[in-house]
Amino acid sequence: MNILVCLDDTDNLESPGTGHLASLLVSQLEERGWGRGYYITRHQLLVHPDIPYTSHNSAMCFAVQLDEDCPPERLIEHAGSFLAEESAPGSDPGLCVAIPELLSDAEPLLAFGRAAKQQVLTKANAYALARQLGIHLSEHGGTGQGVVGALAGVGLRLSGNDGRMKGRLNFGSPGERRSVAELLADPLVDVVRSLDGQHPEATETVELGEKIKTVLLEGQSVLLLERTGDPAVSWRTCSRRQLKDY
Repeated sequence: MNILVCLDDTDNLESPGTGHLASLLVSQLEERGWGRGYYITRHQLLVHPDIPYTSHNSAMCFAVQLDEDCPPERLIEHAGSFLAEESAPGSDPGLCVAIPELLSDAEPLLAFGRAAKQQVLTKANAYALARQLGIHLSEHGGTGQGVVGALAGVGLRLSGNDGRMKGRLNFGSPGERRSVAELLADPLVDVVRSLDGQHPEATETVELGEKIKTVLLEGQSVLLLERTGDPAVSWRTCSRRQLKDY
């Protein structure tokens, strides 16, 4: 069974971020033999004075392929206890767990995710939709405001076209060059293409930038490139600033 798990608002300014806790939780699930985790994605939500957040207002979501001997309730119980224990003082952690194959209509969830990037939503909005769709949503400390971002993060991840993958790829130092084929050989890269949708040939050369990350597009981990205008090296990996829209 494939499920989506999203965490939000688990940190404070002194603690490791929510992405760190998401990684720990994935490790714990795998160590217990409950399933295998796939791709942790960061989803940027609206930054607004009426929305409390630590630094950037982003939620962290990951997919889990559950072992057939592990019921979703076991994972939910563990994840809730984990957040209550590991979330930073002063945080307002929220947890969302959804089983996509059980959603008769995913569009309201996708719409909630899109809306959370553009407008202020409330806990009441989130809980009402979670009840309607039969999705687990729970708060584990503080005001519990993180349930809004947790539900939105699941919707955005489910869309397959939002979010940056947690962590950076290490192909070498900035300025070094690699072929497209070498970049595609990395198990964390599904597709290499340009910002405007072009697919370079495997033999073409790419100049490495700093902090190389992939983004979630069409359900795949995509490494985005930009044209350099240099005949010696056609492509360059996109900068962090260029990836802020994802």
